[in-house]
Amino acid sequence: MPPPPAARDKVLDAFQRLLIEHGERETTLDAVARAAGVSKGGLIYHFGSREALIDGLLGRLETQAAADVVLMKGAPEGPAAYYIRTSASADTPLDLTLVAATRLLQRSHPRTREVLAAVHDRWYEVLRAAVGDPAVARLIMLIGDGMYYGATLSGSDAAESSTSSVPDVDEVLRLVDELVRSREASREVSHGTS
Repeated sequence: MPPPPAARDKVLDAFQRLLIEHGERETTLDAVARAAGVSKGGLIYHFGSREALIDGLLGRLETQAAADVVLMKGAPEGPAAYYIRTSASADTPLDLTLVAATRLLQRSHPRTREVLAAVHDRWYEVLRAAVGDPAVARLIMLIGDGMYYGATLSGSDAAESSTSSVPDVDEVLRLVDELVRSREASREVSHGTS
């Protein structure tokens, strides 16, 4: 009889939490088993090795990121605004999985690098398609990265924070919208004169 999915998720949750709190080096199978409240044999039943546990976390990241891309594409305010707004938060399930995955880079885990790059590339492609300009799409991603960094420094949701290190999301969105509109107008003028 297959194990209940909740037990597997409980082990992944513990692994993720320990990676965030203690880093990759201190996150042993024994520590994960203790944190998940299972025996080491129980952990190995779900994940036969440390590599299988890492693959489980990266699979979770890929699933969460794919769901985020769907939300981004269908966002009523548009993909760019969605990306900026969600970058202003550092405590969603996707954010926590991203942070945990980056902890795996302490030992240069190659698949982690590939998965993180693929997630980044999917977000970029959605933004590029939405704004029609690769440079503007990259700039939006950099702004989002900065917003995320500010949110992690403040330890809270940037939209709710009053610290000076976290910019006003609506003001940033207004400026991004102006940039997108000015690039579109510039392209229209250059195509009209060609």
